[in-house]
Amino acid sequence: MAGRGKLIAVIGDEDTCTGFLLGGIGELNKNRKPNFLVVEKDTSITEIEETFKSFLSRNDIGIILINQFVAEMIRHAIDAHMQSIPAVLEIPSKEHPYDASKDSILRRAKGMFSAEDFR
Repeated sequence: MAGRGKLIAVIGDEDTCTGFLLGGIGELNKNRKPNFLVVEKDTSITEIEETFKSFLSRNDIGIILINQFVAEMIRHAIDAHMQSIPAVLEIPSKEHPYDASKDSILRRAKGMFSAEDFR
């Protein structure tokens, strides 16, 4: 990875992953592991959580994008991640709109600032 940037990983529904793959994010690491997981209705929560944890441990991934409805399935694992890299960003899907009150990063950011900071 010397001299190269970090990858974006995606965990999401088929439309989300397809969109990002068409945008050029698809990669395989030296072990032939992809940097994306398409979550379907028969995808187990264990598989989602294992993929998320494997993305966290890979040194070639800098950002993990995850559909918010998928993030809700493994909320405990996402809340346990405290490092800034890889950054975990929750994004909406076509079927599930974004709800800021569920986003763990926004909840942490709210705790860092008070109303006085914005006056």
